[in-house]
Amino acid sequence: MTQTQPVLDAPPPAAPPPLPSEEQRARQLRLMKRRATGLLVASSTLFVLVVVLTDGRGWAGYGQALLEGSMVGGLADWFAVTALFRHPLGVPIPHTAVIVERKNQFGRTLGEFVQQNFLSPDVIAERIRAAGAVERTADWLSNPANARLVAEHAANVAVGVADVLRDEDVQRLVDDEIARRVAAAPIGPLAGRALRAMTDADRHHDLLDTILRSVQRTLLANRDTLRERFGQESPWWLPDAVDDRIFDRLFDGVCAVLERVTTDPDDELRAQFEDWLTGLADRLEHSPELGDRVEDLKRELLENPELRRWSASLWSEAKTTLRTQAGDPDSELRHRLAETMMSIGERLRTDPALAAKVEEVLEAGARYVADHFHDEIADLVTGTISRWDGTEASRRLELLLGPDLQFIRINGTVVGGLAALGIHAVARQLG
Repeated sequence: MTQTQPVLDAPPPAAPPPLPSEEQRARQLRLMKRRATGLLVASSTLFVLVVVLTDGRGWAGYGQALLEGSMVGGLADWFAVTALFRHPLGVPIPHTAVIVERKNQFGRTLGEFVQQNFLSPDVIAERIRAAGAVERTADWLSNPANARLVAEHAANVAVGVADVLRDEDVQRLVDDEIARRVAAAPIGPLAGRALRAMTDADRHHDLLDTILRSVQRTLLANRDTLRERFGQESPWWLPDAVDDRIFDRLFDGVCAVLERVTTDPDDELRAQFEDWLTGLADRLEHSPELGDRVEDLKRELLENPELRRWSASLWSEAKTTLRTQAGDPDSELRHRLAETMMSIGERLRTDPALAAKVEEVLEAGARYVADHFHDEIADLVTGTISRWDGTEASRRLELLLGPDLQFIRINGTVVGGLAALGIHAVARQLG
């Protein structure tokens, strides 16, 4: 037993866009139809009266010819106008209901017309130059209110993009990028060069002073704790007074050494620190063994879970900050964006070279789009029209064009009658 594949139904035809004031257009169309049809009926009635009441000679012949031509012209134009939108009298005569039957062909023709006459690179480039887009944009951006409006929209777009992105993907990207950059960076030589630059600028003295003063403050703040710990480590048989004496001498001695090194630029310990720091910088730059140890420490750091959690939190914090800043009209982000927009506008106004370059870029971009995507734009017109319902599209077009086309019927009735009158007059003269 064979199974049949389900057939997917084609989407129903779409309705063309509505016309503005459609009811008013419908009333106007009905009025013009009554006028054209009334003129044709009047011509036909008068023709019947002339035929029945006269012998068709003299002035009656001229009147009969006039009315015959009016009838023929009015009927022919009625047929022609009606055949555009539907089958006349519902009879499927070939080459009638033209819009319904040839809708897709009209769409292709219209798409090609738009492509060739409106989307050519030269036409678009000339339109950009004539529009003065750069000058108008510069003037518009220079207005503070407009700059704030652009800043608001730009901030909202940034928030929208951030919301679209998956947090897991961004956090993984940040984590991988930090790991890749740190892994690729030669930490040892970089640290060595940084230390050498610091010692060459004598900044290492400030570093040493900061360290020593921090140690001094820590010792003074924890004197009692250190005294208690010293007493616990002392022999049990040592009297407390001796313990206190020894601790005070040691503690005061250490503090005195720290104070001397801090205040005396020529102290020996300071010179030893400088020599050690210079040697460390040299080893970091040139020692393979120390470089390997630094690389091992770097790998341990990259594998530390705390670093992973920190890198993962960067995106969440940035996203929260962005949303807060974007929603606050007085935020630093909005102010900076508005100032940037105004600065761009002022530069475009005052720098002709920059304005010319921007206009050149716009023109090049428009030419590129016209050269590479003109077929897609034409297909957009063609595809949109092909999806319209044929009958509904014909009705909408009749509402749009019908009143003018009814004038054609009126003109056909009048011109047909005048032409027949002229032909009749010529025939009488020749006869």
